[in-house]
Formats: sequence, structure tokens, C-alpha cells
Amino acid sequence: MTARADVRSSGGPSAPPFRGATAIEALGDGRFAAELGHGFVLGPKAHGGLLMALLTKAGLAKLAGDAPGAAPDPLSVAADFLRAPALGPVELTTEVLKLGRTTSVVAVRMSQDGTAMLTATVTAGRLPDDPPRWTDLPDLAAEPPADAIDPGVGEGPLTLAGSCELRLDARTVAPERGGTGQPVVRGWVRPRDEPTDVLFAVLAGDILPPSVFNLGGTLGWAPTVQLTALLRARPAPGWLRMESRSSAVVGPWFDEDVTVIDAAGRLVCQARQLALAPLAR
Repeated sequence: MTARADVRSSGGPSAPPFRGATAIEALGDGRFAAELGHGFVLGPKAHGGLLMALLTKAGLAKLAGDAPGAAPDPLSVAADFLRAPALGPVELTTEVLKLGRTTSVVAVRMSQDGTAMLTATVTAGRLPDDPPRWTDLPDLAAEPPADAIDPGVGEGPLTLAGSCELRLDARTVAPERGGTGQPVVRGWVRPRDEPTDVLFAVLAGDILPPSVFNLGGTLGWAPTVQLTALLRARPAPGWLRMESRSSAVVGPWFDEDVTVIDAAGRLVCQARQLALAPLAR
């Protein structure tokens, strides 16, 4: 299955959570409408991974419209988070920068009330089906153990943890504010009532709590400034397992590298972001 965009108004209570939250509607001239707030919400804002998935979906839809039958997969998505959009309608504007036989590139901008919120480039092509010649991946259990933490307990269906099945490795989650001392977090995630696809793998690259929470101090909003996701394979059905770690925390800045592995043990997404240390809400 490719990640070719299905451009329909598929939101609403009857749609599965991820499909509903990533519904886009074609407006013509490479423009698409979306509505933030159908799920994957953190407080008053949409989750950053969801925004990445929407940017990706709009870019693929533009490429599919300009080159029918190409059915491109996302190979990489590089986004700058200019502002945090409020819940509500947004517009996605696309421009094809390159149409090629191996890769195509499209620029995507998300705006709200005429103000740019995010801008991205989506590089598309065809994800390989070949087995890897070499990998060096973290050793993660294929499914969450019995003692994994379910952050969705008591959460509403539109919240981040309520919109999908998310589990956190209890050994890597900071107890209160003391932290574990190591900026590493591991977990598992899968969508509710729908297949695990490439767009969901994009979201999974930003779904774990910030690893710097484990260093103690303030727990709060850790705004992403730049996030790049590399897609490596189409995920198999089932749980995605993830490891997030930071290499350096300097001043207000920290980096985060996330490895996403599917149920078959294949690398499906690598995500790296630059973010600001948690800010009190």
C-alpha cells in the first residue's frame, strides 16, 4: 500500500481517529483545507506529528494530481514550525518544485487566518520493498509489556493519547520531576480501528514525551523549531516501537532523534528535531 493521498472530506465522528484528523479537502490551484481539533490534541493545540502528517498528505495529493498514476510515497519531510496554529481551520498551499522519475519535491505551507504557521518540503518517490543490506537498530520489544504505561487512561478521545493506542516504557518515563537522569524514552503506538500506514509513521516520529523530561526541572511545552522525518519503508500492520534520545542540551536548545521500527522489525522512520527546552504553560 502506498501513501497516496485520498482527498476527501473524511472527518467527523464516524471516521477512525487518524483518518478523521488528517482529512483534507481540495480547494483548487494546489490548495487544501483541513480542520485541526478532530483528534491528536495537546491542550489548546494540535500535536506536532499530526501537523507533519497533514503537510505530507497535502504534498502527496498535489503530486498525485500533477502526475496521475505516480502514487508517490514520502521519502523525507522537512518542516519549520513558525508558529503554533490554534484549533480550527487551516489552509495548505502547495507548489511542485520538481517532478522526476526517481524523486519529486513539493513545497507545502500551512496558514491560518492569512498567517504562515508551518512550511515544509516533501520529497516523494517509491519506498523500497527490499530487505535491508545492513541496519543498526535499538533492541526494542515488538509489543508493549504488561507494565507499560497507558497515558490515555482517563483521557478524552480527542487528546493525543486518546486518539491512538500509546504505551510508554515505564523504565524510561520520568517519575514525577526527578527524572531518570538519561534523556531516553521508549514506547509503542498504533492507530485505532485503521491500518498502520506511512503517514502514521510520520506522526510516530514525534509522539513520545520530550526526552529532556528525564533530566528533571520543568515539565511543560517543548516547542519544536525544525523537524525532519526520513521514511524508510512501509510499515507492517501492528505496533510501531520507538526510541527517542537527545545528544546535547545546551542553553534553551535540545535535539531529539527518534527511531521508529514496525512490527516486522524494519526501520520505517527516522526523525530528528531541534526544539526548545520545556516551557511552563
